[in-house]
Order: sequence, then C-alpha cells, then structure tokens
Amino acid sequence: MFSSISKFSSEGRENHSIVSKMEGTLLISMTYFPYFMLVAFEAGGPFRALLLLFISPLVWLLESLYLETIALHIMVFISMAGLKVTEVKAVAKAVLARFFLEDLRESAFKVFSSCGGKKYVVTSMPRLMVESFLREYLDVDCVLATELRTFNGYCLGLVAERGLTVGVRQLEALGAALGEVKNIRVGLGDTLNDLPFMLLCQEGYIVPVEDNGSPLPKKDYPKPLIFHDGRLVAGPTPLDSLAVLLWLPLGFLLAISRLLAGKLPYKFGLTAAAATGMKIRAKLPPKLRTCKTTAPYSRCTCESCDPGTYKGPCIRRENSNTLYVCSHRTLMDPVIVASTLQRHVTAVTYSVSRISELLSPIRTIRLSRDRAKDGEMMRELLKQGDLVVCPEGTTCREPYLLRFSPLFAEIADKIVPVAVSAKGSMFYGTTVRGHKWLDSFFFLMNPNPEYSLEFLEAVNGCNSVGMSSYDVANQVQEMIGRALGFECTNFTRRDKIQYNNGPNQCSSDSSKKQKV
Repeated sequence: MFSSISKFSSEGRENHSIVSKMEGTLLISMTYFPYFMLVAFEAGGPFRALLLLFISPLVWLLESLYLETIALHIMVFISMAGLKVTEVKAVAKAVLARFFLEDLRESAFKVFSSCGGKKYVVTSMPRLMVESFLREYLDVDCVLATELRTFNGYCLGLVAERGLTVGVRQLEALGAALGEVKNIRVGLGDTLNDLPFMLLCQEGYIVPVEDNGSPLPKKDYPKPLIFHDGRLVAGPTPLDSLAVLLWLPLGFLLAISRLLAGKLPYKFGLTAAAATGMKIRAKLPPKLRTCKTTAPYSRCTCESCDPGTYKGPCIRRENSNTLYVCSHRTLMDPVIVASTLQRHVTAVTYSVSRISELLSPIRTIRLSRDRAKDGEMMRELLKQGDLVVCPEGTTCREPYLLRFSPLFAEIADKIVPVAVSAKGSMFYGTTVRGHKWLDSFFFLMNPNPEYSLEFLEAVNGCNSVGMSSYDVANQVQEMIGRALGFECTNFTRRDKIQYNNGPNQCSSDSSKKQKV
C-alpha cells in the first residue's frame, strides 16, 4: 500500500503538500528520553535530571511493552512540572534545535524539503519542545503535537484534555487542521502504525525498518547553526547521562586543581595542567623586526617603518608592547595566551563576573562600552605592557567568527592576531542563559580539555598604514578565519543574546560579512 522512501521522485514537487511523522522518520531516533533529559537538565537543573535518570529503567520497560503513552506522561511530568513556559521555550530554541539537527535523517529531509507546498509534522512530543525548531529550520506550516496544561505561565507537567497525539488522535488532529480539504499529496512515516494519518495522503512513503539512517551533513543544514546554548556536548542517552552525573563531583575537584595550577609560575603551571590531562598546543609568533632609529615614527623612513618598502610588521622602538587580538572561544582565552607566551599580559573584557575576576591568574580590566573612554584606557594599558583583547565581544561555539569591533585597530601600532580554538568532550565552557561565573569551571571539568593557538604574522594599526579601522578589523578577522578554517560573519553579541533568549530576531544567514 505504501512505497519505500527510496522510490520517491523529487521532480515536479514545487506545489505538493506533505505530512510527516517527526520521531523515527524525520529524526533517526525513535526515543524521546534524550530530549526530555535536556529540558530537565538545562531548565530544571541537575537534581531534576538525576530524578529522570533514576526513572529511566521504568521508562525503558514501558516502551518495551508498547506502553509508550504511559512512559511519555511520566517523562513530561518529571521534566517539566513547575517550570516556566518561557524557560522551556528558551531551552527548545537554544538547546534542543542543535540536537534535532544532528539527529535529522538525510533521506527523509530530502523528501520533506523537496515538497514546496504546505508542510505538516505530526509528533507525540509537546509543542513547547518542537515548534520553534520545526518552524525555523524546516519551514513547517502546521505542527500537530501534544498540548500541555499550564497555569499562570508555569507548566503543570500534565497533558491537556485531548491527550497525547498518537494513533487515531494523529488522524483527528490532522483532519481538524485541514478543515474541509481532506487530502495531502505526500505522507511520510516509519511503520504501519502511521497508517491513520497517511490515509489522508495521495502518496505514502515508509522509512524501511532496516534503514538505520545517516544524519544530514552540517553543510546541508537548511540554515547554518551558528548560535546555540546549553552545557552538554553530547546527546544525553541514559548511559551518557549517568556518566555525566557521576563525573560532576570528580570533574569539579579536577577543575579546582586546574585553577590552582594557573596560579603557579608559568613553567610549573603548564606542567601541572598537562599532568591533569589538559592539552595546550601553540604555534609561537614569528620574530619581528624593530626600528633602531631615534627619529619620530612619523618621520622614519627605514625599511622597518616604511610600509612602502617593507611589508612586514611596523614596530616603533618607543612602544614595543604588543596587542594580541584573539578569536573568542571561552573566558580562558587570555589566560592561555599568557601561559603560552610565559609572561604577564593584561586582558580587557566587556563583561565578566566578579568571581571570574578573582580567580583569574592575570590582570583583567572591564570595558565600559564608551568608545572614547575605552580607547583611552586601552592606550594607557598598552604603555604598561602587552594587552589581550577579544574583539568579537562574546564567544561562538561553531566554526564561525563574529564581527570584530574595530576599536583595537585604532590604539596599537603592532597587532598580533591569534587564532584560538578550544574543545571539550563533555561540557561547553560558555553560556548565555546560565550562570556566567561557572563557565571556566565547566570547561575545566572536561576530562581532557584542549586549546590550540596559532600566533599569526603581525599587522599594522590603522594609524600606521593609512587604512580605516574597519579595514584593519576585516583584515585581522579574515586572517584568523583562514588559519582556523572558520567563516567570517557580521553577527554580534546582540544577535547571539536575542537568538538564545528571545524570539527569532536574527537570521542564521552565515553569508553576512563584516560591514565597512
């Protein structure tokens, strides 16, 4: 009665409507547990996640006995009861979207995206968890999902009167959404259990049981994934969740020991950090030529100072301090730069917690976001010693560089770009919605956190080469992007905060470039 998904032809589908099941069809996984665990951990905290983990054997048993509806009721109650609706929506948008994309079935997505008419998705998961992802990334017109009971802006952990959207209720929900039009061109499901709603379709396609499915490659995502939030790196299956929760106490002690190692002299600190499993790889900066004349820089015509005859870095003898401009991956970027250079540097930051300032082994200075005031302060700091700045203003986890603020190009004659990348296997060391003072702890709690640094060829500031500060900022951004293999974008800190905390006010179009 239904054909295999491999027999679907994408030609001439521009106006065809389609309805698809989400779990097991659009998504490779048929289990709901990881997504409820993410809501429990990110919105409710580790104790709620621990409770859900304790109940997971019962959930598995009920699913094995084909009592999925009871298992879903239990997971909904434990993971969401008492949480704010806005908090669940924020987690769904900023956290769950990444995991949904990583679990998106390539073959089903090609079928779904080839149909240009109205798109419907049927799922048993709560609407709060799936709607933002389906509408933003898959351009779904109608989401048929389970509705939850709420009171005064809080989730009660209970399903609304109609119950879960399963079986015949899927047919009823789709029929109600269609109104008088009782026909859709293409139906997509994974088993004959999807027969009810697929009876309304002219063509029906099934994902074969033997099709384990390959996830959609990142390069084929419908929209680039640039911003996302959440602490967990890997999808929290029951075993992975158990490993994370068991690791938390030991990881916290390990993070404390690594923070204490940062207080040691640089040579001993690097050895102590390596002994705890932390990896730091660095390509040190090339040797720079310096001007040896006593003439004022503006009048000097030696090959070191004349951009017309010497294309390398222009360095004045009276100001030999260096401004290091880094890509921003975690709060620890300036600390790692200082440890690699094995000398004291000062870091300027836009926002950092008081606890992070106290724990930092290097000097940190807050910027006021007043351009004239910040510029003068950075010039004074540069006279006192080397300075580290992260002009993106915030961190980005994916292989993209946010827009570089051009202020750094106006205050220094010698600028050394530093391509910084960081990686953790268990926790992310950045957050938007969580407690910022825990960022360094979470990164150092990874079993083997990694840092890679590459010091690039120095460039001249805008006052030395007759370029605008925007041109210099573009140049430095592109140099770091090429070294890391990252794409340069025009997104800013404000875009990141709006995406993770509010409605979808920023586009995920990675083609936006630095504006001049």
